[in-house]
Amino acid sequence: MRFFALTACCLLVSLPAWAAPKTPNPATPKTETVTVVMVDDRFEPDHVIFHAGRPTALHLVNQGKDMHEFTAPEFLHASKIRTPHALSNNGGDIVVQPGQTVVVKLIPGHAGDYKLICADHDWDGMVGSITVQP
Repeated sequence: MRFFALTACCLLVSLPAWAAPKTPNPATPKTETVTVVMVDDRFEPDHVIFHAGRPTALHLVNQGKDMHEFTAPEFLHASKIRTPHALSNNGGDIVVQPGQTVVVKLIPGHAGDYKLICADHDWDGMVGSITVQP
């Protein structure tokens, strides 16, 4: 019995460091979530706000019957994209099929205002804007 107790103690002491709970680093910025719903033919909301340098998960939800695009080449090129496979058209837009959700992880670049359109439906008023705050 004493052998088993001693063995158990040795195993607990020798657990690898990865098993210990991690303490959050206060210097690491929390990931924000920005959700944009695409409906035939508008963005909801049509004005989106990001924070420069803060990790962000951009959730694009297409609730329409048509394919829609989140076309914002200036904003996307100024951002550090962590999921580049989600981009289309030389990194200038994100295509979302009907009924699908696409999540793009990014870090917005410098502060400013950017144009947002659906490249296929801007003629029908599917336009918006993006503001990146400092």
